[in-house]
Amino acid sequence: MIPTPAPRLRMTGVAKAFAATQALRGVDCSVAAGEIHALIGENGAGKSTLMKILAGALVADRGSVHLDGEPYRPGDPLAARRRGVALVSQELAIAPDLSVAENVLLGRLPARAGLVRRGERDRLARAALAEVGRGDLALDLPCARLTPADRQLVEIARALVGEPRLLILDEPTSSLARDDVDRLFAVVRRLATTGVAVVYISHFLDEVQALCARYTVLRDGASVAGGEIAGTTTSDLVRAMVGRDVDEIYPRVPRALGEVVLGVDRLAGATKPVAASFALRRGEIFGLFGLVGAGRTETLRALFGLDRRRAGGVTLRGLPGPRTPPAWWRAGVGLVSENRKDEGLLLGLPIADNLTLTKLGPACTLGLLRGSRQRAAAAAWMERLGIKARGPAQAVGELSGGNQQKVAIGRLLHHGCDVLLLDEPTRGVDIGAKAAIYRLIGGLAAEGRAVVVVSSYIPELLGICDTVAAMCRGVLGAPRSAVEWTPATLLAAAIQQEAT
Repeated sequence: MIPTPAPRLRMTGVAKAFAATQALRGVDCSVAAGEIHALIGENGAGKSTLMKILAGALVADRGSVHLDGEPYRPGDPLAARRRGVALVSQELAIAPDLSVAENVLLGRLPARAGLVRRGERDRLARAALAEVGRGDLALDLPCARLTPADRQLVEIARALVGEPRLLILDEPTSSLARDDVDRLFAVVRRLATTGVAVVYISHFLDEVQALCARYTVLRDGASVAGGEIAGTTTSDLVRAMVGRDVDEIYPRVPRALGEVVLGVDRLAGATKPVAASFALRRGEIFGLFGLVGAGRTETLRALFGLDRRRAGGVTLRGLPGPRTPPAWWRAGVGLVSENRKDEGLLLGLPIADNLTLTKLGPACTLGLLRGSRQRAAAAAWMERLGIKARGPAQAVGELSGGNQQKVAIGRLLHHGCDVLLLDEPTRGVDIGAKAAIYRLIGGLAAEGRAVVVVSSYIPELLGICDTVAAMCRGVLGAPRSAVEWTPATLLAAAIQQEAT
């Protein structure tokens, strides 16, 4: 008999604690050379901690890791890269003021006598970018001027420069358009054919089922399930992730639609949107779909006064709408940014501050903030929204993505907003937290609030929205009832093609 080759990566009983918090309780997983292996689990399950151990940023407390049969315990990320392990994290490690070429070759700049060999640098950078389908990017362009999708691809290209033996991709498609996703999948499959082992982390289970051969599920810091993707249903994966059946991923809360509260007429921004018109009714969840770069986020920013409005009109409750963010807040309209890390939350401040920051009056006496009142108000919202945390004083940056998103939405509710503009409200959020956020949004609409949801994920728009419109090149198409759309027709509208 031919002996079975040792796996490229083998983890046995890996555990890690931070003070009293046991992040990993015992993880077992193996990945073969040439295999694309899915690592899935809810936010807080331990995926990030495990990846940091593999990437050399953390050291396990106990357990063993072997790479190609040899003990693997890197002391830092550089040691991991020298062993052929590359991590592309969800939180991109891009140096915005450096050029595209410098970012791609970061840590690997070819030099002679202390001088960078620019020709060799550019050749290597161009080749790596070509592998991810962006060989046309200007190499001297500062990364600060790239789109989020292109920044993601630059970081993936950086990982390929070192010819990794093990490539770890953490939510790599969260900022990518469909064409970019397809291109990335092609790159990953090609790498696998050359023997590269790939660990693929994603909350999009359809991606996992389309790309991966096997999977491991983490729950509460331990590996609880695994096996072949073939023959495994989405329900099986969800059940393993959350430890129970999730009967309704897209819960529908009964509600009645009322009068128009927000009217947008041919809104145009500095560059995008070109023309956006829609009417939002009380009790309605209005979905705005489009591919990356279509102008969805720009539409909300121009509407809310964050970006310059070039043309068009906006009405709120039948009167001319405000033009600045503070005026919108005073009028009861709030916005949750798609970029919660940089724009949506103050990660270093407590949950209480993040929840109450725009409306501190109820917690003040004679102009002085009463911390006890602020924490009590925050605790009440935490209980209502199901925010899992040690308490209102915990830094919001320590929470999982789903709980951070609930804090961002909770700020709007504390402020008393009855019109909510939510840009990618479930980006980077696990399936269990998504269902909770969908249920929250549905409940808010049932109370009479009006909600706009911008999303690039078709199933959630068709699952939770009453009305959906597609945007293409800055122009918003005619809204239609969600039941009139199919995934094919909605995608076709977003690229202005006929569905087949």
